[in-house]
Amino acid sequence: MPAQDLDQIVGLCKRRGFVYQSAEIYGGFRSTYDYGPLGSLMLRNVKDAWVRSMVQQRDDVLLIDAAILGPPQVWQASGHLANFSDPLVDCTECKTRHRLDKLDDPETCPNCGTKNSFTEAREFNLMFKTQAGPVEGTGADAYLRPETAQGMFTNFAQVLQTSRKKPPFGIAQVGKSFRNEITPQNWIFRTREFEQMEMEFFVPPAEADQWYEYWCNERRNWYIEHGVPSDMVMLRPHDADELSHYSTGTSDVEFKFPWGFDELEGIANRTDYDLKAHAEASGEKLDYFDPQTNERYVPYVIEPAAGATRAMAAFLLAAYDEDEINGEKRTVLRLHPRIAPYTIAVLPLSKKDTLTPLAHDVRKLLADRYMVDYDETQNIGKRYRRQDEIGTPLAVTVDFDSLDDNAVTVRDRDTTDQVRVPIDELLATISARLGF
Repeated sequence: MPAQDLDQIVGLCKRRGFVYQSAEIYGGFRSTYDYGPLGSLMLRNVKDAWVRSMVQQRDDVLLIDAAILGPPQVWQASGHLANFSDPLVDCTECKTRHRLDKLDDPETCPNCGTKNSFTEAREFNLMFKTQAGPVEGTGADAYLRPETAQGMFTNFAQVLQTSRKKPPFGIAQVGKSFRNEITPQNWIFRTREFEQMEMEFFVPPAEADQWYEYWCNERRNWYIEHGVPSDMVMLRPHDADELSHYSTGTSDVEFKFPWGFDELEGIANRTDYDLKAHAEASGEKLDYFDPQTNERYVPYVIEPAAGATRAMAAFLLAAYDEDEINGEKRTVLRLHPRIAPYTIAVLPLSKKDTLTPLAHDVRKLLADRYMVDYDETQNIGKRYRRQDEIGTPLAVTVDFDSLDDNAVTVRDRDTTDQVRVPIDELLATISARLGF
């Protein structure tokens, strides 16, 4: 069954090299995490799976990579300097700081239990501000982006011209964002530095509602297609008082985390707010002329915005399982093959020189197409358990019979079934089993 306790995943991830506390040798730095050998591979796979679905398999979405640093004019036009803030209160008793809108009881401090001890709420802007260049001052102000979206709006006209696309079409981006969160929490779920997977889909205004519904369903289904059980993910439409200043409709794809359903991804109808705001602030035209209808309009925008690190956490939690094999307890991550850090493990039965050359040849054969782990330490049973625990879908065992029959044993992570396969048929067999 999926993990019921966040500590189950946090412990596994530290032990096996998925996620480490950043700067741990110095006591750690709050709300920052480093992704280890397995975590960096898995996070990359999450992002690659998103790009594959959103860009590679479509002909109406283009990928860009915009700058992280931006001038104040961008964030002034987008509304972030004025509106991108959270209500902040301090407890006068225990000196802890809280987001007022996240408190279960706005009159009671959750840390010390004191009632009516909060200061007056004040708005706290979440953007990180820095200086660009050697001279400090207002003219050198710059901001780390709090979202990747604005780079897609400011590049709209150039992408439109160079790609020769016309609405409906999308601009997608994957990259780092930064938010000075008041209360980062729940491991990699809410951090100050994180990765986003966002797409702005530009549509004729009259088609906005139908595309909004389309992308809500598409994005929920993406998580299910990549291994999240359908009962662990749902769409939650926002109430009117939750909507952002630019949105006429927003729904969250929510995942059943150990603390309850919480946001994985938001899908918003941003209307023409952003393009009009940047056009007015910059003096540049950010519209589209349709030669077929002889109509000029500012497109509406449907935005699916996902967190790559949140998605990774959800995939880990959903994949976690414990079962029993031959009376022995086993921990297994039943990760989708496209998400798992390693697709295949090559395991020579022995470290003897007679066996390792063939095992390395098999590894090289598979590594041209898949990410492969090679492990020759400890007995084969313990190596199977290690691969199960890190989510490797298939293990290929090279044994002494392989020297004679030129075949290997392929073991399935989920069923533990094993089948003998000739080496010259190995790639085709694995591709058929995985579907890629």
